[in-house]
Amino acid sequence: MNLTIENILLVGSILLFISIIVGKTSYKFGVPTLLLFLAIGMLAGTDGIGGINFNNPQIAQFIGVVSLNFILFSGGLDTNWKSVKPIFREGIVLSTLGVLLTAISLGTFVWFVTDFTIYESMLLGSIVSSTDAAAVFSILRSKSLALKTNLRPTLELESGSNDPMAYVLTIAFLTLVIHQDQSIVSIIPLFLQQMILGAIAGFAFGITSKFIINKIKLDFEGLYPVLVIALMFITFSATDFVGGNGFLAIYICAVYLGNQDLIHKKTILKMYDGLAWLMQIVLFLTLGLLVFPSQIVPYIGLGLFISLFLIVVARPISVFISLFFFKMKLRRRFYISWVGLRGAVPIVFATYPLLAGIEKADMIFNIVFFISVTSVLIQGTTLPIVARWLHVALPEEAKPLSETEKLTLDIPKTALKEIQVLSDWSAVNRKIVDLSFPKNAIIAMIKRNNKYLTPNGSTVIEANDTLVILSDDQGGLDKVNDCLYKPIAQ
Repeated sequence: MNLTIENILLVGSILLFISIIVGKTSYKFGVPTLLLFLAIGMLAGTDGIGGINFNNPQIAQFIGVVSLNFILFSGGLDTNWKSVKPIFREGIVLSTLGVLLTAISLGTFVWFVTDFTIYESMLLGSIVSSTDAAAVFSILRSKSLALKTNLRPTLELESGSNDPMAYVLTIAFLTLVIHQDQSIVSIIPLFLQQMILGAIAGFAFGITSKFIINKIKLDFEGLYPVLVIALMFITFSATDFVGGNGFLAIYICAVYLGNQDLIHKKTILKMYDGLAWLMQIVLFLTLGLLVFPSQIVPYIGLGLFISLFLIVVARPISVFISLFFFKMKLRRRFYISWVGLRGAVPIVFATYPLLAGIEKADMIFNIVFFISVTSVLIQGTTLPIVARWLHVALPEEAKPLSETEKLTLDIPKTALKEIQVLSDWSAVNRKIVDLSFPKNAIIAMIKRNNKYLTPNGSTVIEANDTLVILSDDQGGLDKVNDCLYKPIAQ
């Protein structure tokens, strides 16, 4: 079947529906949902029962980049800076030095066991050098896996921030494969440019986006998530346009926004949580359609050999060397080594050699695809088991809530207080979102001129308003004083 404008929505919606239904029951059998999405795409493809003819790496790459924007941005929004701050250095070292060491060690191994040139080997190592954010976020969260001592923030920070490093290495070694007369030293300026500009742009767009979201006055609440989508794509494309790393920029921007007070933040987080799942499904279905299972068969032996080396040798080596100077228990290091999930990102990166038309592009793509599948299948299905073996898992009742869960769950409030705002308080003529209100307290209602208003983040506090404050406890009500009671300096 050839995809046309007339049937693409029908076929796409059917595949999406099947993926959701199958994914709902997948964990009863211990199979990661993302792997099933990939399998459904393969079954619907040219070699499968669906017979859909899709062989366009350029479109697949475009879908992959767009999907990764949403997945990384959603992961960044849900990253709690307070939980990440204690392990920030470990996470950054893993996402930079760890990725580099993985690429080098695996590339060296590939060079020894295949007829690849050294640059082709390093290209393959670079493509699969990063842990996959989509796989890590979805598997950790869908399995409700609670881990001890900041392990989960470490893993999510690493997976969310290490794609930029892998992308730069992939582009750099692809350039060396195409232009073999260039020196490896020539890629250093590219690396520095990508990372530095990406980081600066991420913070700059984060600050700018917060200002725009909170200051712009839109008539409909539903427009605010749309505004954030526009800001996300502007961040990525503008950063890429000036030569920075767009993936790094949108992740940093999202982490910044996720830890700020935003108008309609609850609505934004709910929408991005759903969109992230949608994009994961679309991404894996698309990559499944792009793959020809018959072409993978000849590389199963080599792919399994390389995959096992990555899981058992290259990943642990990179983790242990990267964390050598940090105080961390041995079992935590082993668990971080095991959560080296490869998923859709390496397959997306493997489309770059295909589009560049290098000699071994098809072979690289098929090996990378096999590595990703085996990684999700072997490591993804055993995360809870290995966590129990290493004694790094927490009981289910001790599982901390994510930022999205905190904002989207209707947690009962137990303390109530009415406060009348006086004219000399600093809260007068300010939006609620600008008050730095305690996280465990809300303004449930405002009485103004004998009428009751339901407030949101953009509501402006006026003198003589009576605020109905709800809080988790009395301590939350006491913190409200700091936001409302301070008189304006004369």
